[in-house]
Amino acid sequence: MTPARFKKLALSLEGVTERPHMDRTAFRTSRKIFATLGADKRVNLVVHPSDRRDALLESFPDTFFSLGGWTRLGYIAVDLARVDDELLRELVTDAWRDALPVAKTRKKAARKR
Repeated sequence: MTPARFKKLALSLEGVTERPHMDRTAFRTSRKIFATLGADKRVNLVVHPSDRRDALLESFPDTFFSLGGWTRLGYIAVDLARVDDELLRELVTDAWRDALPVAKTRKKAARKR
């Protein structure tokens, strides 16, 4: 996946805005940041729960990378050139959903029932 395609994917999700964040570009809901994109063509992405994050790091060591203390907070780095597009789409959608304001999250969950 290219940085441009990642940006298009992230911004296609409802309510997502793009903002500068230190030396990166952040993608966020009105509640919080769920991903950042750097010039290194890596995305830092929130992945929960921790066992899912650990499995990605272990299963795809050339694609997913620990961010030290940030990984303990839920973030991992993703090499866009190596990641499977469908897997990334799933991870980004999950991260976005987790970052939605509580009222919207509950409303979407209710629609799924």
